[in-house]
Amino acid sequence: MKKIIFVLAFIVLSVGSTFAQRFAYVDSEYILKHIPEYVSAQKQLDDLSTKWQEEVDKQYGDIERLYKAYQNDQVLLNDDMRRRREDEIVNKEKEVKEFQRLKFGFEGDLYKERIRLVKPIQDRVAKAIQDIATAQGLDLILDKGSEVTFLFANPKLDKSNDIITKLGFKPDPNLAN
Repeated sequence: MKKIIFVLAFIVLSVGSTFAQRFAYVDSEYILKHIPEYVSAQKQLDDLSTKWQEEVDKQYGDIERLYKAYQNDQVLLNDDMRRRREDEIVNKEKEVKEFQRLKFGFEGDLYKERIRLVKPIQDRVAKAIQDIATAQGLDLILDKGSEVTFLFANPKLDKSNDIITKLGFKPDPNLAN
């Protein structure tokens, strides 16, 4: 019985303290759309990714041509020549996969470029969010643009436009999701 009373008291105190906290949310995607450097960085990253993907596609096309030529010539090749052509195809596939890993893999060139271009912008946004939270006495700010699912969000709690203004930009409702 004492355990049940303790649990109920804990729940009541937890719920009571939750209501005493001040919450707000921001939409980080909406905020980032207002920052020209971010839009430019995102375009650079997209262009780089497209360029590297075209190179990967070209290399796979070359491998496909080698394989078709091998299939056509296979009956004419002796064992040694067949093994060399197979090795050539396998080595080219390994090269393409290594290229993909270096460019697109975890901590690959695209990741490093994203960190170089986007991290300073994200840091500025995070600082602006902290400043707004401190100035307005907020206890918690959630990000509507991330994995958090809102079933309902009171627009009065949305501080995205405050963050955009704090960063020195003018909010544009046309950029809202």
